[in-house]
Amino acid sequence: MTGGVGGAAWLRVPVGEDAGRWATRVGCRHVLLVVHNVTSATRLLDVLPLFDGDLRVQLSATCTGSSPFLAGVPELLARAGLPVLPWEQAKATPFDLVVSASYGGELGSLQGRLAVLSHGVGYNKRLATPDTGHRTPDTGHPSPAPSAPVFGMSPDWLLQDGRPLAAATVLSHPEQLDRLRSACPEAAPTAVLAGDPCHDRILAALPQRDRFRRALGVGPGRRLIVVSSTWAPRSLFGGAWEPEADDLLPWLLSRLSTELPADEYRTVAVLHPNIWYGHGPGQVRAWLDNARRAGLDAIPPLDGWRQALIAADCVLGDHSSVTYYAASIGVPVLLGAFPQQDLDPHSPVAALGRTAPRLVRRGSLRAQIDRVVAEHDPGRYKELAEQTSSAPGESAALLRHLFYGLMDLPEPAAHPALLDPLPLPPYLPDRRTAPVRVLTGGIDARPPQVCVVRYAAAGGEPAPDVVRCDSAHTVVDEETRETGRLGVADVVVRYAAEDDPRLGPPAVWTAEALDRHPYCGLAAYVDGPDRCVVRTREGDLVRLSAAAAADGRADLCDPAAYASALYAWLVSGRSLAAAVPVLTVRTGATAHRVTVEPLASAPLSPAPLSSGPLPSGPLSSGAP
Repeated sequence: MTGGVGGAAWLRVPVGEDAGRWATRVGCRHVLLVVHNVTSATRLLDVLPLFDGDLRVQLSATCTGSSPFLAGVPELLARAGLPVLPWEQAKATPFDLVVSASYGGELGSLQGRLAVLSHGVGYNKRLATPDTGHRTPDTGHPSPAPSAPVFGMSPDWLLQDGRPLAAATVLSHPEQLDRLRSACPEAAPTAVLAGDPCHDRILAALPQRDRFRRALGVGPGRRLIVVSSTWAPRSLFGGAWEPEADDLLPWLLSRLSTELPADEYRTVAVLHPNIWYGHGPGQVRAWLDNARRAGLDAIPPLDGWRQALIAADCVLGDHSSVTYYAASIGVPVLLGAFPQQDLDPHSPVAALGRTAPRLVRRGSLRAQIDRVVAEHDPGRYKELAEQTSSAPGESAALLRHLFYGLMDLPEPAAHPALLDPLPLPPYLPDRRTAPVRVLTGGIDARPPQVCVVRYAAAGGEPAPDVVRCDSAHTVVDEETRETGRLGVADVVVRYAAEDDPRLGPPAVWTAEALDRHPYCGLAAYVDGPDRCVVRTREGDLVRLSAAAAADGRADLCDPAAYASALYAWLVSGRSLAAAVPVLTVRTGATAHRVTVEPLASAPLSPAPLSSGPLPSGPLSSGAP
């Protein structure tokens, strides 16, 4: 048969009626990877390297089409570069091994020995009983009753005609086996304890924490806050986990910018793929728009979330596997949502919900974060961490042994079983295109120093209890959406390479910016991670460069903070010459030694420097 159902053409290579005529490598064992959605596919990508280097194995993939969350699957399969069989052809084709990371679809119709992995940290969530005619658990009611079965642990998914669906049910810890024996004793003989490859990749990358932090622009003295959410209405992002309670998410997103000083905290969001692909990446970005313009970055659903967990100082999460993985490696967690009724009460994830502190709307977000970080005991979740895997670091060897045993094929003797290391993410410093309110104080001439606290104003002005300072001004990115604010900005900033031909050299752009914005007192061209060129209204052109750390690495504080410090210095009535050669800029508890290097002077239309309305009192910004 060469035609497919619904117009999808059946493959002729590497499988098909006449594949032997067209294939180059023949006689291979054939392995089918079954994808339900992007979420389950990420676990299959974890184990894909276990077949690398073996000329005796041919991999293929298929999608059951049973999940409501099918968006993103074609792109992911294309990225994997494997032959993709239409589902009807997959059911009609014999395989030596079938690997799935979820139940759902007609898995029992596939021809081959089936191994089923968990796509999260074990099996924890309750879902309504699936339609056994199509076996599509992802369509379960989002608010199951407390008596609903635990997904992956009950006969509804594990058995077909009273017999185990899988030849191997892969578990990561004996506590899962105990629950399996209780919930579905018929499937217990198929259980195989083989660790957790996702957890093992995280453990192997822990020594890279500092590099992951720098990739996100987090230097010494700064805290990385990760907002994590699973999908469904009772998740943190869903906002409906407590009946008749107000949605916590809008409050949380606004307080991230109005309470957390930009130079003392870095914020990123890690959202479940079902949020991204269920609602659409464009819609998710639109929902997060205010927070994104204020500096929040949303980590892509496939790459970088594990690195962000390793780099984190605190995770604001819910009942997701991501939150549990964070706790398992010793990261402090605050639970913004935790619907215990959606979980197996005997699962480790449910135990985390009974143990971890809760995020509440009352009081200060910053105070809650600082408290949980300061009071955190790294061994607090030790017992729960031990239940993540009974064989930490060994899942590659255990899983390859299982897979090859099911194929009745000796394992490759030439190389060990290995998982891919987590890659170093690209450099992603935070960027605020919303207007930034800058509070300054502590100005001292011996030696020259300025204290700077910056808050993005996308969600409104900083909270009243943190605005006390000696002076204040507003900085606006030239690429802001709020173009009307450029006309009243005290400082205008641009981020670009020094040799960007669209903008010209920094000296040219700064002159043009001051000419375009006659009420602006200083223009700053940020052309590196630790430096910028600024021009004052009087025409002074100055290079500001932060001294490197003792190890030679660049200071990762946003150079726009140095421009604000110099602006505050000048509007206080002090001269530029008095700031040369070094101005110390303090952000929280961190001191940045900034070289002040005059480059040239080119008189422009003079206008007095002025700052915004000045709240009274000392600058208030504690150390993180």
